[in-house]
Amino acid sequence: MGHQPTYVSWPLATAVCLIAFLATCPVLAVGWPVDSSFYEEIKRVVYGGGETVDDSSAAATESSPLPPLSLPLSSQARSKVKTAILVFDINRPQEVEGWPRSPIPRLGQVSGVAINTVGQPVIFHRGSRVWDENSFNDTFHFQHIEEGPILTNTIVTLSPKTGEVLSSWGAGFFYMPHGITIDHQGNVWVTDVAMHQVFKFSPGAPRASLTFGKRFENGKGYRTLCQPTSVAIASTGDIFIADGYCNSRVLKFTGRGELLRVFPHANEFLSLQVPHSVALLEQHDLVCIADREDMRVVCRGAELSTERKEQAPLTIQQPDLGRVFAITNHGDFIYAVNGPTSPLIPVQGFTINPMTENIVDHWTLSKNSAIKVPHDIAISKDGSSLYVASVSPNRIMKYTMAPAVTPLKSE
Repeated sequence: MGHQPTYVSWPLATAVCLIAFLATCPVLAVGWPVDSSFYEEIKRVVYGGGETVDDSSAAATESSPLPPLSLPLSSQARSKVKTAILVFDINRPQEVEGWPRSPIPRLGQVSGVAINTVGQPVIFHRGSRVWDENSFNDTFHFQHIEEGPILTNTIVTLSPKTGEVLSSWGAGFFYMPHGITIDHQGNVWVTDVAMHQVFKFSPGAPRASLTFGKRFENGKGYRTLCQPTSVAIASTGDIFIADGYCNSRVLKFTGRGELLRVFPHANEFLSLQVPHSVALLEQHDLVCIADREDMRVVCRGAELSTERKEQAPLTIQQPDLGRVFAITNHGDFIYAVNGPTSPLIPVQGFTINPMTENIVDHWTLSKNSAIKVPHDIAISKDGSSLYVASVSPNRIMKYTMAPAVTPLKSE
């Protein structure tokens, strides 16, 4: 896992992280609380002292940035920052303004985005249907089955250059779209939280070739799902399903749909609260999970290789990360977006190095409009383009990747 963790007082570590953009912060071997004291500690570190901060005087929206910190840096700290700038030459997503060039017809809440085998973004949206407090009852059963499926084409392929609609399908099938994944063979995998099901569609096929879960029936067994959120497909064909809002587990299946593993297992020191997105780092044999309500990203062994030894889960959890809605990866980096958490925690993007358990960069989702609830994220195979889907407002955004840091010249 790299260097051994350095144990430091967490307020000091947090301040250094914020000042140095988290690039040089050592691994924090602590477990951040997830109750209200979590935010009180953030206030204390950000604003200083032990004073109580009035939330009404803080930023009014989730997208407002944290106030800047102006603390003196020692010469040693400045040296560390300079060293970090020399070492970390990473790419930062930059919004492509004016994309798409024209509005997408009948676009609803964009819950998912993936990229097909030829580099085109494919979105999964809800048309006129909206997920609100009346959509499900206390037992997670969908309350509007009688309205029928969404009549709009919910799966839409866009031009990566202009954002114009190239093709669309899926009308009359889905009730509450959520996640979408396209594997290396072009199969489209989608999750529907109303039907509690996951579907695999072969390229061009009008009907699902593989289905997980029972229609409108939720449960904790291995033949039933409960509001599944996301799917990741390994090059071996193994299937990872994040299940989801009510079961808080990840299921691993063979390519034929045979259950292999359940994460976390009974003897594993790991718990999840709404695994909202999954991504695979196959080069490290890791499955990474956006553990949304625990406000962290967790990476544990994917067990794709019998040669790798079992390792302890890697955890990325820092005060400004908030509720992690979606993750994707390119190379050794994870790109993530958070969602509404607290007025003190802005909605933004993150670049994460899971192997060092650090956030190495933060990036803005949009300069000209507030993105309140980003919901999914995808990056192209060559790492040149990244897309973020939003359910509030209903948008799909494109980003190009540009160097985040220019190496300093040696003195």
